Amino acid sequence: MSRRAIRIGNCSGFYGDRIEAAREMVDGGPIDVLCGDYLAELTMLILAKAQAKDPSAGYARTFLTQVEAVLATCLDKGIRIVANAGGLNPAGLAAAVRKVAAGLGLDVKVAHVEGDDLRGSLGAITPPVEGKPVSANAYLGGWGIAEALAAGADVVVTGRVTDASLVAGPAAWWHGWGHGDWDALAGAVVAGHVIECGPQATGGNYAFLDEITDRRYPGFPIAEVAADGSSVITKHAGTGGLVSLGTVTAQLLYEIAEPAYLGPDCTTHFDTIRLAQEGEHRVRISGVRGSPPPPTLKVALNDAGGFRNTMTLVLTGLDIEAKAAHAEALLFEVLGGKDRFAEVDVRLLRFDTPDAPSNDRATAHLRITVKDPDPRKVGRAFSNATMELALGGYAGFHTTTPPTPESAYGIYRPATVARSAVQHTVVLPDGERRVIDDPEVGEVPPPPQVPVPAPIADGPRVRVPLGVVCGARSGDKGGNANVGLWTRTDAEYAWLRGFFTADKARELLGPEAADLPIDVWPLPNLRALNVVVHGILGAGVASSTRPDPQAKGLGEYLRSRLVEVPEELLGCVPRRSRD
Repeated sequence: MSRRAIRIGNCSGFYGDRIEAAREMVDGGPIDVLCGDYLAELTMLILAKAQAKDPSAGYARTFLTQVEAVLATCLDKGIRIVANAGGLNPAGLAAAVRKVAAGLGLDVKVAHVEGDDLRGSLGAITPPVEGKPVSANAYLGGWGIAEALAAGADVVVTGRVTDASLVAGPAAWWHGWGHGDWDALAGAVVAGHVIECGPQATGGNYAFLDEITDRRYPGFPIAEVAADGSSVITKHAGTGGLVSLGTVTAQLLYEIAEPAYLGPDCTTHFDTIRLAQEGEHRVRISGVRGSPPPPTLKVALNDAGGFRNTMTLVLTGLDIEAKAAHAEALLFEVLGGKDRFAEVDVRLLRFDTPDAPSNDRATAHLRITVKDPDPRKVGRAFSNATMELALGGYAGFHTTTPPTPESAYGIYRPATVARSAVQHTVVLPDGERRVIDDPEVGEVPPPPQVPVPAPIADGPRVRVPLGVVCGARSGDKGGNANVGLWTRTDAEYAWLRGFFTADKARELLGPEAADLPIDVWPLPNLRALNVVVHGILGAGVASSTRPDPQAKGLGEYLRSRLVEVPEELLGCVPRRSRD
């Protein structure tokens, strides 16, 4: 007989997220597992810097604050805690959790998962690794977590597992799944992907703000995962925000690539996902198909890139472009030329309007970034030089900040590693070490061929923002950006699918995307397109010189662009969205 659905609540979407979320999740209603995601690609670089200063560091310390607040309650209620907060030192975090428990007078069983750290075995990584990266981590799956829970662990901490593994692992343990239960595992991966970023699934960062009537801080999400892998996404009663088809769709589209979502435990076919509104703040996910995972694991590498500094000069009123050119020429004359730096990035950011009604609306920013392996070149020597323009530069000179010192930056590189080169290991509460067996693997499936709908018949067109027809959510995947676009009706989707091509994306995104490869992946079941813009973020968030280095605003920029939409289509759109 199948067990009831396991109820998994999220309390963290990144290192530094809402501390009180753990307490709110544990006290707000029934859950079986409290999970938290702490590891972004940038976070591994941050933890590597901390560990370089202190070898006992390298994990997310805020997790300990949350554990201290809820551990007693979790033990009383039988709630298991699962988190990837171990970062580069899961064993160290496990020891720290035991110390916290001892301080509270609690007897707690703590397990940890390791084997993802490849800094000692770089030779197995493809493409070959040059130099010595500060972090090199394979993305492990959820079976180590499942093994630890089966052995009675109250708390399981891991290093770099996939975000979705924090749900798939507990679900596999609870329901007794095996490695070959591809559809069930894939369903749990989808549920994990939805709740991994906390309140982004419950109304946070949502494009259609008018749909959210409860504007309090959103409650964190819960996934109720059934024995067949289907799930319901919800939140605790009485919390703010919204769980709807739109909020769940938005998060499903966040930071993905092609429809075959490759993971360590299975390949999840996002084009098979079906959603249904089951009730207020309850969205059912079903129909997800899975297949064997690929023979390699994804690897995230972070290298020390050198040093950087940025100064922003404010330009006001008339002759903005002439002032910017004059300032740039004078500054690099003072500095001895651009060629003395390894990299220079100069961006004129226009916020100014003619005959501005206020001073601030008459300003633009000249943002100048320099990079070099030598910190002395890009430190005060650079930022102090901008001050030499204060009395000898352009009219109205001032800067957004005083002179600043240099800062180190990292370079992110994606790679892969053969599964045979990685020893996925769980260390159980009694100290026993168990190596996790690999599942059956398969070839990466080709993308499905989805026909392009016939264009809507000719008729009157209206020039409106793209966002009248679709929502968007965007983010970073290494050096790439993804933008998920979704619509609320079949008619809107039919138009968007035919209208929004890779060429149209380049046109709307403007000069920075003009020469970049762009993929547009259709997801008809979700009335959605996933747009991947390759290389727009350079070598990743830590290195990017874009004002929006994680592409968080890229989707909203696309929604703001004016496009020609069939007038008949606008009858489907709520009036308030068009005004």
